[in-house]
Amino acid sequence: MLLGVNIDHVATLRNARGGVEPDPVKAAAVCEQNGAASITTHLREDRRHIKDRDVYTLTRTLTTKLNLEMAMAEDIQKIALEIKPYSICLVPEKRQEITTEGGLDVAGQLEKVSEFIKPLLDAGIIVSLFIDPAKEQVEASKKTGAQFIEMHTGAYAEAYGKKNEEAEFQKLKQAAQLAQQIGLNVNAGHGLNYVNVHRMHEIEGLVELNIGHSIISRAVFTGLPEAVSKMVELIK
Repeated sequence: MLLGVNIDHVATLRNARGGVEPDPVKAAAVCEQNGAASITTHLREDRRHIKDRDVYTLTRTLTTKLNLEMAMAEDIQKIALEIKPYSICLVPEKRQEITTEGGLDVAGQLEKVSEFIKPLLDAGIIVSLFIDPAKEQVEASKKTGAQFIEMHTGAYAEAYGKKNEEAEFQKLKQAAQLAQQIGLNVNAGHGLNYVNVHRMHEIEGLVELNIGHSIISRAVFTGLPEAVSKMVELIK
């Protein structure tokens, strides 16, 4: 498995004072230097953390891959088509949420999702759909033409160490198996941390784990190089 580091919350800290520090672009470079295989960033419609200029700068400066998380918004689609990141991950987005609360309902809006991602696919951008680990969502994702799914691991993370942990973990495992059987590549992320990430080794064929909040939180105390390299060590 590879590690993709989400740098959104470096930008959150920067924006708290409205200045330029800490710089998420510099954070991305540190992550790359310490083993991150890609950098993930979510350009939200309200621009609450990552800004347009961050994305454009990352496009020029990254030595690994840029994974751009985005909602089905035409203005952000336009930016993606201009900068052509290595991949995009389509996510649901609500203005009032603190963070992404669940997977994209691909099954319930199959035509809309398919039409939205077609120009991105035509431009040679790899497309991933951020979904809950449910059979109908996996099967619908395949129908869109996307090459990847990213399984929402939030329910597993919340259940870790509780009675329902195994049930939530099995949903992930079964969804990954189904996805691979029908020709989809599988990533995973949301809520994974230094304690619960080890179980991802039990899911065969995972390509990449996208992790942000726990790495940035640890970095406050240990520094970003240590926080990234430790997570790399855990998922290898």
